[in-house]
Amino acid sequence: MRLPAAVRERVAAVHGGVGLPECLRLYDGWAACYEQLHRRGFRCLHGVDGSSGMLERARSTGLYQELRQCVLGREPLPAPAEHYDAVTVVGALGEGQVPSAAVPELLHVTKPGGFLCLTTRSNPSNLRYKAELEAVLEDLERQGAWQKVLVQEVERWEKATSEEESTQGTGYISGVVYVYRKCPVPPLEEG
Repeated sequence: MRLPAAVRERVAAVHGGVGLPECLRLYDGWAACYEQLHRRGFRCLHGVDGSSGMLERARSTGLYQELRQCVLGREPLPAPAEHYDAVTVVGALGEGQVPSAAVPELLHVTKPGGFLCLTTRSNPSNLRYKAELEAVLEDLERQGAWQKVLVQEVERWEKATSEEESTQGTGYISGVVYVYRKCPVPPLEEG
């Protein structure tokens, strides 16, 4: 099953190293068909996106209590420290998008004991980024900032936009889901 040319071109453009203004414009156009969540039982949702089109689409669903525009890694995350029970980043941790250096900021806004769910692609053009991301994740774990709950490889993460990106000729690219739990702050020793 092959993706329509227009879809392949849009996905390839977003992941193909275009500049930030062009990338955000592409996401603006993608916004109308991007969001599906509320039916899973999540009710108190806040969202952050660099694309005004994505935010307008999210706003129109009525699912979010708060939406803010922010380009992660270029602007401070508009949230207080230790505010969220769970933080998810899906479809944004990749080459030319959110830099892996932004991960500690995501951890910063998560409550102690809270969860972070992060994803990235394993296609050839994203392997350098994936290695950088995994180095950041492992470093935070070594520092005791969080504990790994799950790392799950997903063979058919999304449709490939080219044969070169396809995992072993399947027509798909693979990806990874990472779930971490933020460590509680150790109690102060009396003395």
